Amino acid sequence: MRYSSDHKAQTHQRIIKEASVRFRRDGIGATGLQPLMKALNLTHGGFYAHFKSKDELVEKALQAAAAELDAHCDMLFSQEQPLEAFIDSYLSEWHLTSPDEGCPLPTMSSEMGLRGQHSATTDAVLGARLEQIETALADGRGNAESLVIMSTLVGALVLARSVENPALAAQIMEVVRDSLKTKIADNEKADQ
Repeated sequence: MRYSSDHKAQTHQRIIKEASVRFRRDGIGATGLQPLMKALNLTHGGFYAHFKSKDELVEKALQAAAAELDAHCDMLFSQEQPLEAFIDSYLSEWHLTSPDEGCPLPTMSSEMGLRGQHSATTDAVLGARLEQIETALADGRGNAESLVIMSTLVGALVLARSVENPALAAQIMEVVRDSLKTKIADNEKADQ
């Protein structure tokens, strides 16, 4: 059977896309190469025609997740109240229940950190969000405040996803969301 000239490139992208979903949803360690390839109707041995190692795939999958996140965040930060839109989206029911489609930081970066696997893509994802937050703050509070906001959002989402009680998960997100938005509003008033 002859394949089109771009078949390998298309298969490569399919593997990255599926891995990006599974790594965010299930974790890197829990995602085996054999089940990943089987889900795509590909052989386990075929993996090595596309990637040198699982670590290479992790980085490519993280880059794919980052590209999705960038597009979503660009839309949020173009709104009239960009920080509020970003906070509401980050701590939303959708983001809580859809780790496979959301920000890779709460799932992939924590596991990569535990494994001692540092990633320039994680730096880029975090850097892009910090820059967008700093621009939205536009009051000179800069990097320190944006780090607090982003760290708080990621931490709240990790906690909300880890608790068994759905009411507690909702409460974590609501309290943190309201607290951040109140703090931002109070700082804006103080700067006027």
